[in-house]
Amino acid sequence: MKSALITGITGQDGPYLARLLLDKGYKVYGLVARRSTPNNWRLKFLGIENKVELIEGDLTDLASIIRAIKKSNPAEVYNLGAQSFVATSWEQPILTAQSTGVGVLNVLEAIRLTDLSIRFYQALTSEMFGLIQESIQSEKTPFYPRSPYGVSKLFGHWMTINYRESFSMFACSGILFNHESPIRGIEFVTRKVTDAVARIKLGKQNELRLGNIDAKRDWGFAGDYVEAMWLMLQQSEPDDYVVATGRTATVRDMCQIAFEHVSLNYEEYLVIDEKFYRPTEVEVLLGNPAKAKEKLGWVPKTSLEELIKSMVDADLARVKKE
Repeated sequence: MKSALITGITGQDGPYLARLLLDKGYKVYGLVARRSTPNNWRLKFLGIENKVELIEGDLTDLASIIRAIKKSNPAEVYNLGAQSFVATSWEQPILTAQSTGVGVLNVLEAIRLTDLSIRFYQALTSEMFGLIQESIQSEKTPFYPRSPYGVSKLFGHWMTINYRESFSMFACSGILFNHESPIRGIEFVTRKVTDAVARIKLGKQNELRLGNIDAKRDWGFAGDYVEAMWLMLQQSEPDDYVVATGRTATVRDMCQIAFEHVSLNYEEYLVIDEKFYRPTEVEVLLGNPAKAKEKLGWVPKTSLEELIKSMVDADLARVKKE
């Protein structure tokens, strides 16, 4: 039986990836940082809490990663762990650099020191494109990150390439554009919107406060995107791929979809609050997934409308139980 180690398994993508790997017959291990209160609700939401084995460790602690690799003996390592909220990266830039940037180096070095045959996936972000240099971003588009988060991810990207070229490691980078789900963190704008819609519909909230609602993003479903991660590690040669839908929409568009799903007019509840504006904004992100389609055979299955409606429905169910 193949085994896989997933860092960040209690985040958004980790549980979807774990479920996919379990369905394919893998033994799945997850690296989790020590916390006084367990954060396993996402694994529980997908019904796999008792099907994965968790190992304590931290991306900033090389020794703990080496121990986790020795214990799990993985054929594949998926590094999804990071400080992944862009707004927080301005408030905690050093922590972000250590976990999101140097953390990648720690995992790569742990693999180099233990077993070079391990296949490695690095989770990257469209935020690396930042101040976009091309209207549609592909693997060849120059990077211009606009946040400590984007800069840290870019460090991880080039380290992945460097270890691949220096040590012949099977190391891949997935440059994933925004991807959401019902288990997205409440601090992210899509989930903030769908949770607010549920609360407003149920009479528990009166308004939704947002910043720049004209920012455009390429949004997909996390459950679709983890399949691309797995496919990257099944190829004969390692490479880097943009994973996106090829469609962009504004935050305003997303609000409209969410509110209309419960027969409400978003304009009656939306309040623009300048405190939610970023110090430097990324106005537009639009990915070109042609390479992933051609080489991996991967295409997104879930539309933005289907995604947002599923998130609203999940939040309605949650809020009703409160």
